[in-house]
Parts: sequence; C-alpha cells; structure tokens
Amino acid sequence: MNKRILLFLFIIAQYLLSDHAITSAKNPENYFKGKFYNSVKNNFLIATEKMSDDRFKKTVIAMLENDAEGAWGLVINKPLGEIPLALLIDPSLNTSEEREALYKINLKVFWGGPVSVKKIFILHTNEYQSETTRNYGTISISQDYNILFDIAEKKGPKNSLIILGYSGWSSGQLEGEMEMDHWILSILDTNIVFEKNSKKKWKKALKNSFIKI
Repeated sequence: MNKRILLFLFIIAQYLLSDHAITSAKNPENYFKGKFYNSVKNNFLIATEKMSDDRFKKTVIAMLENDAEGAWGLVINKPLGEIPLALLIDPSLNTSEEREALYKINLKVFWGGPVSVKKIFILHTNEYQSETTRNYGTISISQDYNILFDIAEKKGPKNSLIILGYSGWSSGQLEGEMEMDHWILSILDTNIVFEKNSKKKWKKALKNSFIKI
C-alpha cells in the first residue's frame, strides 16, 4: 500500500475517532438550542470568524434539508486528496484483477462532515440521472457505484464532487449555533460548489452572504 493511501486512511481515522465535532447527529452537552426557522435549506452555510472548531474554520456547507427535527448538508471545500477508485467500492463486486486495475484510477475526494464518514455522496450537476439520484434544486446527489465508474471514464456529470460523510444537526442545534454567530447563510451558487480551487470557495460564498429570515 503506497504512502498516499496510508495518508488518506490516517486522515479518515482522525475524523472517525474525533468526539468534539460541532456538527453531529447528537447534541453536544453544552449546545444552545435555537428557534427553528426554515430559511436554511438550499443555501450555503458559511463558518464565520467566530467558529471555534478548527476543522470547520472557513467551511462552506451546501445545505440540503432542514425542518423542525434537524438539518443536514455537505461540506464542499475540504478536499482530502486523491485516492484509488478501488477503495471507494465494495471489494466483492470485482475480481482481484479488476481491483488491481482500479487501484490505478485515482479520484479526488472531499470530506463532507463528521457524521457517517464511510458513507459516500456524489454531489453533481442536474443533467446526470441514475436510479439513486435525488434532486435538490440546482444540484443533485447520487449514491451508486456506477456514477463512480462513469466519472472515472469521463462519462459522468459535467461537474461533481465525491464526498465522504455529512454534517448533521438535531432539533434546534444549528439554529443555536447561528444565533451565536458561528454560521451565516449565503446564496447556493453551483459555480462555487464546483470551483476547481477549493481555497477560493469560502471567500466567494462569503461575498453573497445575507441575514437569516
């Protein structure tokens, strides 16, 4: 196993072992529960300068769902690096010879958040559709192995991000964090989602920020 694969697995292990995430499926002990409002979905959630968790500093999250029970979205500007396609698919689906070939195909992967970090989401433009595709306004998500092969073969969506894990909040948790000015909202712009330089995404999204309603 080469150094790049070992480094990737080390990074994932750090997120799996971490227990101090701001965004999680369960409430932290000292979280402040805010009042629910429905203006988060289909927007960017942007970390402010007051964000105390280093992993979420200058983070941009595409928010896909929110209601009175909670919210979830995908971080779009935290690349983990390139890894072999073989590590993203079920090993039982291919022969040993096929898997050996898949180790030679590298795909760029992003960290989507601290919840279910082994779960894969492919965030992409709407022109691509499969049986697993779900549309979220100007973007879509697919979660099948075929899209990974299509991306590798340049037959997939025009633009896409391969994302591991997601960011989730329980009832009132996100609203509380926003009331403490840890997050602000911005217009969800697909040009920013699929910007090639991930370091530019936070500043670009910040320029379009607005006050929650």
